Amino acid sequence: MNRKKTKIRLYVDAELNISDEILLNDKQAHYLTNVMKLSNEDEVLAFNNRQGEFLCALQNKSKKTFYLKVLSQTRAYEQCPDIWLLFAPVKKDQTDFIIQKATELGVAKIMPVITTHTISDKVKTERFVAQSIEAAEQCRRVDLPEISEAQSLEKVLNSWNKERMLYFMDETRQALPANKVFEAKFPKAAILVGPEGGFSEEELNLLRRLPFAKGATLGKRILRAETAVAAALSIWQTLVGDWREE
Repeated sequence: MNRKKTKIRLYVDAELNISDEILLNDKQAHYLTNVMKLSNEDEVLAFNNRQGEFLCALQNKSKKTFYLKVLSQTRAYEQCPDIWLLFAPVKKDQTDFIIQKATELGVAKIMPVITTHTISDKVKTERFVAQSIEAAEQCRRVDLPEISEAQSLEKVLNSWNKERMLYFMDETRQALPANKVFEAKFPKAAILVGPEGGFSEEELNLLRRLPFAKGATLGKRILRAETAVAAALSIWQTLVGDWREE
């Protein structure tokens, strides 16, 4: 039996059916056995973004071959609320923070957008996916956020589904506070956070003219981009999302 009080969670890209044995890749095996020091028959929780969460036992078939044997289902599959995050990539560490916290705060889709003042247009989608998986493992999500390729803000807006409300964070304070703007009657919504330096005047004017977009403010102080992401998502989850259900 697992000696640890809190079982390690692991994302696997495989079907999880009772009695199945899931072959672990080298990275997963190294993490469980060398980093977390698990032994043969120790228990792990696994999820695959479609079937829920399952209790599994680590199986050591040979020196370098490890499996997870599926024992039982512990949680059914459920999706986080239909809230999207659009953000302008910032410096590496801050962007990492945004991906991690967006995942923890239950975002369904993450969309990097390139704006006039975006300081970094080098978007490594594979890195974002890896970070979101790690964050989902730690925060007990059984689904993963979809992560799209980076696009220009203009291109995103031109192809926007008008049924989804877009809330853009307006640091010029020419809008109502977020807690008065976010509405439960728009269950399909997205939050747009600009780069360090904010949106350009042209971008703000464009956003203000769009029938599917609403500006919102986050108080008197100018927040860093990663702080604005966490604050806006927290407010939305409290008023509209699954925090309200709790």
